[in-house]
Amino acid sequence: MTGLGGPGVVAEHVVKDLVSGFGIAVPRGATARAAEDVAAAAGGLAPPLVVKAYGPGLVHKSDAGAMRLGLGSPAEAARAAAAIGAALAGAGSVVEGYLVEEQAPPGVEVIVGAVRDPSFGPVLLAGLGGVWTEVLRDTALRLCPITKDDARDMLAGLRGAALLDGLRGSPAADRDALIKVLLAVGGPGGVVESLGDGFTEFELNPVICTPEGAVAVDARLLRPSPAGRRPALAHAAPAEGTPGHANPGPAEETPGHANPATAEGIPGHANPATAEGTPGLLRPASAGPAGGRPPQDFTRLFAPRGIAVVGASAKRPNFGNMFLGFYRAAGYSGRLIAVHPTADEIDGVPCVPSLTEADVDYALVAVPAERCPDVVREAHGVPFVQVMSGGFRETGAAGLEERLVAAAREAGVRLLGPNCMGVYSPAGGQTFIGGRPGPAGRIALISQSGGLAGEVVRVGERRGLAFSKVATVGNSADVGPAELLHHLAGDAGTSVIGLYLEDPRDGRALFEALRAVTKPVVALVGGRSAQGHRAAASHTGAMVGDARIWTALARQAGLPLVTGQDDLIGALDLLDLHAGRDVPASPSVLVIGPSGGAGVLAADALDRAGLGLPPPPGVDLGLPVGAVPGNPLEIPVGPRGSPDLVRRVVTAIQRAARRPYPDVVVHVNVQSFFTFGDSAGPLLAYAHAVGELQRGAAWMRVTLVLRNAEYAPPGVEDELRAIARSAGVATYRSIEAAATAVAAAKVRDQRREKV
Repeated sequence: MTGLGGPGVVAEHVVKDLVSGFGIAVPRGATARAAEDVAAAAGGLAPPLVVKAYGPGLVHKSDAGAMRLGLGSPAEAARAAAAIGAALAGAGSVVEGYLVEEQAPPGVEVIVGAVRDPSFGPVLLAGLGGVWTEVLRDTALRLCPITKDDARDMLAGLRGAALLDGLRGSPAADRDALIKVLLAVGGPGGVVESLGDGFTEFELNPVICTPEGAVAVDARLLRPSPAGRRPALAHAAPAEGTPGHANPGPAEETPGHANPATAEGIPGHANPATAEGTPGLLRPASAGPAGGRPPQDFTRLFAPRGIAVVGASAKRPNFGNMFLGFYRAAGYSGRLIAVHPTADEIDGVPCVPSLTEADVDYALVAVPAERCPDVVREAHGVPFVQVMSGGFRETGAAGLEERLVAAAREAGVRLLGPNCMGVYSPAGGQTFIGGRPGPAGRIALISQSGGLAGEVVRVGERRGLAFSKVATVGNSADVGPAELLHHLAGDAGTSVIGLYLEDPRDGRALFEALRAVTKPVVALVGGRSAQGHRAAASHTGAMVGDARIWTALARQAGLPLVTGQDDLIGALDLLDLHAGRDVPASPSVLVIGPSGGAGVLAADALDRAGLGLPPPPGVDLGLPVGAVPGNPLEIPVGPRGSPDLVRRVVTAIQRAARRPYPDVVVHVNVQSFFTFGDSAGPLLAYAHAVGELQRGAAWMRVTLVLRNAEYAPPGVEDELRAIARSAGVATYRSIEAAATAVAAAKVRDQRREKV
């Protein structure tokens, strides 16, 4: 007899025995080695019956013709087993035995599955199951372990959720029973947690949901190979008897029958009540953000007392020389040196022959990739070493990045990169960008792209944003986003954090860091394509991909996700300006401005962003002539109108509303002020009035949209932005950009209220 066995697909009845120990209902059934033994095994079962063959390669039984339904007697079940065996033998398939079960009554079919993602760990999936899984792909994901609220949220988010509540007179399914199944699989102490690293894919499909409960009628488990590679689906554990499968006949008919309450009869299987069993089967939660190391203090990364640049040339300029120039142009006041074996100075910067003599807090390495491990190995006593050089894992180079990490461990240094631009911190003297640094602020950024980080910083500064600390991490071979996020979460000089991520390396640590941080965080994720191209033994494995995992992580962690660089800058702007503002968590937004067409398009944009536009109160608000009531509210804003009109109208609406609007989006057509007017004065006065509206309401966020701003004379848009920002008003060029930023802020509002 075998238990969960080695790598490969585990036999269905063994998996059902496992899940029954976690309180998941399965059909009564028994097993038989040969078709002629099926009738005896099924003697105590109530028809209609189901017969399934199991054996190597029989993963999707319905596709292989390895299953028969609606069998009226044990004898009919035996004949069906014989027919299945003959057909499979003719197709070259090996049958190791037969599972005969009582057929579950009809109901709503749901899939509940889990996969082990290489970066994020176990991920739970739920959705419409059975044959509809591949057709509709109506599923929801969450990272394990889930909570009861997560389970409810998953079911509520399904497009077919109404099927569970009864449709056209059909009775409602027992949602509570289905939630218990989700928790038994993906909750704390559930199936997934008990298996630890002992699975790559797990699936119950379908789980049949009725008013009386939820029954898992099919189960699949794929165990990994020892090296962690996906094994070929040509091996399944042979099944002797049906461990824990409620054999209705005498125990002698099912050799090795197990008591499902204790999970005995499955050698090495862990009893979920005691978590004893196979050594290594149950594993603790993943280590902390630094792989088990104590939290790192990154103060000297962002404010080094001394910096060494390795790779600058005494003969011809290169990247090393460029960075020496960056630090000099930025006015770095600490000890700046170059590392060169023979030169006394480079570009006016003194040299030392090796990093062992550098006596600095930070070293930047810009030499060919194959030389980097030897250079890093010399960095004893340097807390942080950044490797700018590319040519490592990102190019497919075998073993070179591992050698680099080993060299850093040998030297006792923390490694930033490789393949990264470095650090930017105006207050700490760090820079990887040419020219003078911008003003020190409270916005932090962690980016896996140095080029994109530079764009966010410079474009953001051009719009009035100010940064505290920016770290580019490249390949994240050592220092990664999760560790830096932990540090910035406790940094007194940072109020909001932006992320640009592609492959966080340790997604599970990042997930835990995001759930722990209380400061506003917003993320842009690149490369969110599906991972479902690999061969998968389950529907779950084929439907879980990068994009969907990030969406699930964002939902659980209260993390706003944006889809472009401009939206990242815009969201950081709004979150920074309102980081200390206590705004009620509500999707409601009031939109106000001129032009009916623009208002209609604004309503569409806010709807796409998931925002609500409830109408203003039905009382006399004293609206001016030409105003069109509603939300969006159209009022005559232009060069000949009162600049204070928007402030007066919004104040009246907020006072009359039973639930005042937490967010107000004010839009204006800049072009009209210069088509029907001859100066910027009225527009600037309008911006001042919008600023006064914000100053007068600490519980409200006001956002200003300057439509057609490019029509303004040079310098006017900058002046408008400066006026608005000084009052705490974020400014955008489009309703769509404002809607994205407001939606990001509302995600943080919801997270704050839950905490």
